[in-house]
Amino acid sequence: MNLTTEQKKTVIASFLGWTLDAFDFFLLTFLLTDIAAEFQTDVPAVSKALFLTLATRFIGAFFFGMLADKYGRKPILMLNIVSYSVIGALAAFSPNLGIFLALRALFGIAMGGEWGLGSSLAMESIPPSARGMVSGILQCGYPAGYLLAAVVYGLLYGQKIGEFTFGWRAMFLLSFVPALIVLFIRSHVPESPAFVEGRAQTRPGLLETLRKHWRIALYAVVLMMFFNFFSHGTQDLYPTFLKKQHGFDPHTVSWITIVANIGAIVGGLAFGALSEKIGRINAITLACVIALPAIPLWAYTTTPFMLALGAFVMQVAVQGAWGVIPVHLNELSPGAVRATLPGFIYQAGNLAASYGGPYQAGIAEAPGGSYGYALALFAGVVAVCIIIVIRFSPERRGQVMTVLDHEAGAIPEKV
Repeated sequence: MNLTTEQKKTVIASFLGWTLDAFDFFLLTFLLTDIAAEFQTDVPAVSKALFLTLATRFIGAFFFGMLADKYGRKPILMLNIVSYSVIGALAAFSPNLGIFLALRALFGIAMGGEWGLGSSLAMESIPPSARGMVSGILQCGYPAGYLLAAVVYGLLYGQKIGEFTFGWRAMFLLSFVPALIVLFIRSHVPESPAFVEGRAQTRPGLLETLRKHWRIALYAVVLMMFFNFFSHGTQDLYPTFLKKQHGFDPHTVSWITIVANIGAIVGGLAFGALSEKIGRINAITLACVIALPAIPLWAYTTTPFMLALGAFVMQVAVQGAWGVIPVHLNELSPGAVRATLPGFIYQAGNLAASYGGPYQAGIAEAPGGSYGYALALFAGVVAVCIIIVIRFSPERRGQVMTVLDHEAGAIPEKV
């Protein structure tokens, strides 16, 4: 993968932006039981914060994406990172569950913008031959953020510094850290060459593009709905499953989650690179097939070692499939709206899948249910659905990216 120094810095900035965005999101997954206890409610009620965060992300994808298509990827990415950092930290001061849920909804708006901005900036700045690997690297930011949250939770949660105990509120104050990335972006990351080249051109807007390509856009939203069920259905409640169903302490929950996210990073890198050789569709299909035999080990074994092994394999599969998505959606999108459309499609799929967390928690805590059953049900059904749906996707591997629709970067007319 031959990249210039500037291209490498662009990839690093996009990766770090998504990593720390995910860090802020996944902090909550370790703290559901503690927040429920303080606000005197149950886990399904607090898990609505997951739903609200996911449900509002499409607003941010649309809002920040439109700004980036007009004013540039770089300045709006900086604005977006500062926004999610500040809003994420404000959750530490929530006086009640209602305010906490409202702040997480606002955080979802800010979080929703980052993926589309970072991926478009990176994909427009690198040569086509490097896109598969970079796609895997970028998507690995998500499990890297989860891994970082697991490490911080394991090291800091419950620790005492004098009279101060590091509780859930202090964890959210760490959300201020991502704002530091803005200094790096401002000093070292150039604007997207494709945006600079096409800045003076007249380009169609998002609504016009959606009208012209509504079939593929609708298909992509359905695909991303299943993808978001796949990731969040295997990740968000897994720490709760380990704590409530198995009674593991924070240290054990932390290291099992760390192992899972090491698997996710391995999967994202491996399948992102593999997609350059066997194609985007085949790589996604293969990853989903691997998830199916991992389910019994991941959801129904009882020892920490076996659960960690199952979690490793499951996340190799889940994030292996996801590792292809940044490049796949960007290759399908017209350049004029590339900062808006991939992120909007991704987050619209997130909206469609956003109630998955509370629904899973309801299944798990219903009479006769369990967290293992709820996790296994989601993972198995969704893996099969993705295998079926992805076979209808267009393949645009190696597509030249410009900002002009009449050039080779336009969405194909038919699914």
